Amino acid sequence: MNTPAASNTDDAPIEVVEYNPAWPALFDTERSLLETALAPWLAGPVEHIGSTAVPGLPAKPIVDIMAPVRSLAQSTDAIAAASALNYLYHPYKPEQLHWFCKPSPAHRTHHLHLVPLGSALWRQRLAFRDALRGSTELTARYAALKRQLALQYRHDREGYTEAKGPFIAQVLARM
Repeated sequence: MNTPAASNTDDAPIEVVEYNPAWPALFDTERSLLETALAPWLAGPVEHIGSTAVPGLPAKPIVDIMAPVRSLAQSTDAIAAASALNYLYHPYKPEQLHWFCKPSPAHRTHHLHLVPLGSALWRQRLAFRDALRGSTELTARYAALKRQLALQYRHDREGYTEAKGPFIAQVLARM
């Protein structure tokens, strides 16, 4: 969902692929590692978010993971713990979350978002995921948008993310 600006020439281009039924298992494996490494900072269950968390939805082949923390200030030491699992920290929207990619910007397999439990961002991401999971019509519309935007913003991650914003806001406004 949220990724750093694509001004970095090391960033992989945006590619939306067909749904891979292995994505939930990849999440489960990573969740186990994160629950152990981040235990001192976790305030609830680690969640699979983003398009790879929606069965049947085409997505960038990057598993998005959201881990709840009590606060960003209290979880700054979690940055080192995540780094020990080969997550690279990037200060993207640092007032809202601690953001990481793994293993590198050039070859991303996972994104990790440490987000305060119960924050607006936490609630919105889960609500949007759940709305997509609950509606094949909504999922189809989002898939078409993502494919179009992936072509339009192939080398601009921030532009791709921002262009999805109105659709996401419209879905959330109906909830």
